[in-house]
Order: sequence, then structure tokens, then C-alpha cells
Amino acid sequence: MRAEWDRLIRRLQDARASATRHQMRETDALLSGAVAFVLGFLVSLLVFWHRTPSITGAWSVGAVAAIGGAAVAVLSFTAGRIGLRAEAAEAPDEQDPHAANDGFAIPGQRLRWYELTAIALAHGAVALLALSGLGALLEAGFRDAPVFAFPGAVLVGVALALTGYVCYLSAIALSPTSISLILSIFLVIGALTAMLEASDPHWWRDNLSALGMSSNASSPAFNGTLIVAGVMVTTIARYATAALPVPEPRDERGRTIVRVALILIGLLLACVGVFPVDRFFLLHNTVATGMAVCFAAVVIGLPWFLRRISRVFVVLGWVYVLVIALLGVFFATGYYNLTAVELIAAVLIFSWIIVFLRTAGADHGPWDAAWPERAEAVAGH
Repeated sequence: MRAEWDRLIRRLQDARASATRHQMRETDALLSGAVAFVLGFLVSLLVFWHRTPSITGAWSVGAVAAIGGAAVAVLSFTAGRIGLRAEAAEAPDEQDPHAANDGFAIPGQRLRWYELTAIALAHGAVALLALSGLGALLEAGFRDAPVFAFPGAVLVGVALALTGYVCYLSAIALSPTSISLILSIFLVIGALTAMLEASDPHWWRDNLSALGMSSNASSPAFNGTLIVAGVMVTTIARYATAALPVPEPRDERGRTIVRVALILIGLLLACVGVFPVDRFFLLHNTVATGMAVCFAAVVIGLPWFLRRISRVFVVLGWVYVLVIALLGVFFATGYYNLTAVELIAAVLIFSWIIVFLRTAGADHGPWDAAWPERAEAVAGH
């Protein structure tokens, strides 16, 4: 009876500590948003002073909000990670072993500096492009509407405050699934931006890689999106596979194969952006083809690599591979052009990665009473 009572007391203490940490994090996120609001309001008020800014265009409300939002997103994300590290350093003994450790549910794992840099840049790019798009949408809804300096500064301040609040919370709650969602949003927005900035309006007649040609105005957006996305994929691969159980040596080998294959997909994706097709034709096509081959290999061999993976998910992956192969046949026969094949294949590959993260987490469940032993095993691998 005494043991049950002590266990109940410890659970109440853990719940109280968890609630306190949550409240502190919410307070810090609100402070981050408040600082962003004040700075955004003051800077934009100076920019708009004695002017009647437009919604879009040079020195407009939309442009200032987009540029400021990108800066605030990166800074707030950085502040969130610093705050999370400081919290862990101040009370290392009070950390709940069943809670996220450094933003991840895998004990002994830490994000590397270049991984955090890529994720921070993705946050900034999403904020920049999202606020730019919102400005264009408002411009279409309020044709030729004047915006006075004070309300324009308030609007910029609110946009920056919301960006700072969301990015701070995102930084302290990172997980493979959340990073995969950020990755998908980043890829979609980055690709659409590159398409809209393309110098050649008929780029789609060639292939998707035409957006990354050095002669195309869209090359910085397209190649930069691929490079940052590639680093994020390697991050997702490393952490998504770390929690997979390895009851037997063969399972450990299978987990390692899947991890290496996903990391290789990320590296090859980054290389597609590093080597534009007009300057490195053979190398560009080689890495792009290698990425597709790696994806097909890991999908086909998944039931042997990870024996506990959902069979429904395995069948879904095989269907994806068959669809991509069918698209190749359509291209060879002239029914589809290469751009259509690349676009559909890219959507299938990245949607598979996102579903894989969620399926792996649901299949193996949360850490249980054997947490110390599992933590030691994961940290060793």
C-alpha cells in the first residue's frame, strides 16, 4: 500500500513539473512574440513615416512584413532552441524520461548544428513566402486601397508577433513528424516560388530541373530549396529510425539499411540542387536517378528490413513504385513529358517519407517501462 502511495505521489509531482514547464514555455513564446511586435512596429513605422504605403511592392506593408517575418522566424527558432538547452541544463534531474528530450522523443540524440541551421532556414523561408503570398492576396481583395503609416505598422507588428510565437513553439517541440510537415510545406512553397519566378514561362516543356538552370532567374529559389530540403531529409532519417526496436541482430541490420538509404536520398536531393543540369548535366542526372533507385530499393525491401512495419504501408509503397514505373513508360512512349513524371514522382516520394514517419511511430508505440534499457541501446547506435 505504501509503495502504491509513493508511486501516486511521484506521478503527481511529475505532472506538476510538466505543467510548470509547459507554462514557462508558453510564457517565453509570448515574450518572443511581444518583442517581435514591438520591434516590427517601430521599424515599420519609421519606414512608412510620411508615406502612404501600398499593400505590395517596394517598401510596402507586405514586403516589410515578409522580410521581417523571415528574420523573426530564424531568430525566434534560435531563441527557442537556446531556451530548451538552458532549461535542460538548469534542472537535468527533473526531466521526465517519458517526455521529449531536447525536442525529440529519443534519449541520447541531439540535433547537429547544420541540421538546426537547415530547419531554421526552412522556417524563415516559409514565413517569407507565406507573408508575401498573403500580401498578394490582400492586394487582390483591396484594389488600390491606401494604407496609412500607423495601421500599416500595426499590421506588420501583428504578423511578426504571430510568426515569432509560432516559430518559438515549433523550436521547442521538434519531432521527426513535425519536421516532415515543415519539410512538405517548405518544398511546396519553394517549388511554387521558383515556378513563378522562372524567366522562361514555358520551362515545363523541358523538365523540372530547368528551374535550377543558372540562366534562369528561379535558380536560387529552386536550388536553395533542394539543398535545405536534402539536409532536412537526412535529419528526419536519422531520428525516424532511431526509435525502431531491434529485438534481433537482423532487425538492427535492417534498421541500419533503411537509415542509410534515407540519408542517401537526402544527400542526393541536396546534390540535385548543388549541381544544376545546365552546368553538370551528367552528374545532375546521375544523382537524380540514384535518388529514385534508393527510394525503390528501400520501399521494395521494407518488409524484410523492418519486419514489424505495417503491411498496409508496405503495399502502399509498392503501389507508389509501380506508379512511378508506369510514369516512366508513359514518358518513354511520349504520352507524358518529363516535367509531369518528375512532379508526380517527387510528390509520391515525399508523401511516402511523411507517412513512413507516422507509421513507424504508431507501429512501435511510446517508450514503456523498459525505457532505460532502450535508451542505452539507442544511444549506442
